[in-house]
Amino acid sequence: MAARSAGILMYRERADGHEVLLVHPGGPYWRNKDLGAWSIPKGEVAPGEDDETAARREFQEELGFPAQGPLIPLGEVRQAGGKRVVAFALAGDLAVSKVRSNRFEMEWPPRSGRRQTFPEVDRAAWFTLDAAHEQILDGQRPLLNRLAAFLRSA
Repeated sequence: MAARSAGILMYRERADGHEVLLVHPGGPYWRNKDLGAWSIPKGEVAPGEDDETAARREFQEELGFPAQGPLIPLGEVRQAGGKRVVAFALAGDLAVSKVRSNRFEMEWPPRSGRRQTFPEVDRAAWFTLDAAHEQILDGQRPLLNRLAAFLRSA
């Protein structure tokens, strides 16, 4: 069974349109990747945990800020590799310079026997919807389209 994650696509309104908050994964595998590497803040849904609770928990863990306010369901997408991501939109604003991610440990370099600690998210940034289409993982791109449709109808 493919892993199931839940996440939040935060958005804000600016004079020239809407922007969305995306995160760049930390760790050595993602260090030199940019276009098509960004994501919504998300993570695995724990057994017995509902999607909204998981999405809010992961947002807090990856950004260091609580996800406050009503969530708008954006549905589910399937990423390459089969991971299912359930997403919600949230109107809000936060200072990306103050983002503080949780950390994970892994052996690095591989087969070296050395363990190193890395941030789960090494940076966050606000993007226009057009720019976000270039930056986000292919499998999550439909979430941007769903948010845009919601914003047009609101």
